[in-house]
Amino acid sequence: MATVLLVEDDDHVRQAFLRELRDLGHAVRSAARALDALRDAAANAPDVVVLDLGLPDLDGGEALKMLRAVSDVPVIVATARDGEAEIIRLLQSGADDYLVKPFSANHLHARIEAVLRRTRTEPRRQALVVGELNIDLDRRQAKLRGDVLQLARLEFDMLAFLARNAGRVVTRRELLSEVWRQPYGDDQTIDVHLSWLRRKMGERSTAPRYLHTVRGVGVMLTAPE
Repeated sequence: MATVLLVEDDDHVRQAFLRELRDLGHAVRSAARALDALRDAAANAPDVVVLDLGLPDLDGGEALKMLRAVSDVPVIVATARDGEAEIIRLLQSGADDYLVKPFSANHLHARIEAVLRRTRTEPRRQALVVGELNIDLDRRQAKLRGDVLQLARLEFDMLAFLARNAGRVVTRRELLSEVWRQPYGDDQTIDVHLSWLRRKMGERSTAPRYLHTVRGVGVMLTAPE
């Protein structure tokens, strides 16, 4: 299945998830401290990191930022807080997904599979052009008017999918299925990533140029007239 780095300071919880994830077919390494996890991930990158936020040596949010600064390994954050502000903070810090405690090993297994499905997609050796937007799928690079857009992985995946369907309204269900690789999910996650994408493209939702929201339906990418 996958090589998982499990970062959890509670020994009982860590051992239980180690056993259950291994039973589900994963190769699992573990760490009880953030700095140990960072060293482990840098020395031998796993397929995915499961990061608990309540660590004894370093705030989990800071550990996430440090990890994201040196690696693009997918990160699933485990948090006890499910408020909107907290979830937005985690996604802004670079989390690919999150789980609110308590959760089962089977639930975590499903999230790991979903994250890996979207990050292991084979590159398509082609470019997509919509107006002055140019998307190189092979290099995973997007340019607008010749300037490179600094996009996170999910932002790029969302933009590329919208570009493949330029001129058509893409529903939220399609975005969840084709970008997040999940049959269901939280609209808030889509809204957050769409907001970041707009900002990086120099747009506002009240004055869109490329990204147009169709209320109650979805999003459409189209070249400005």
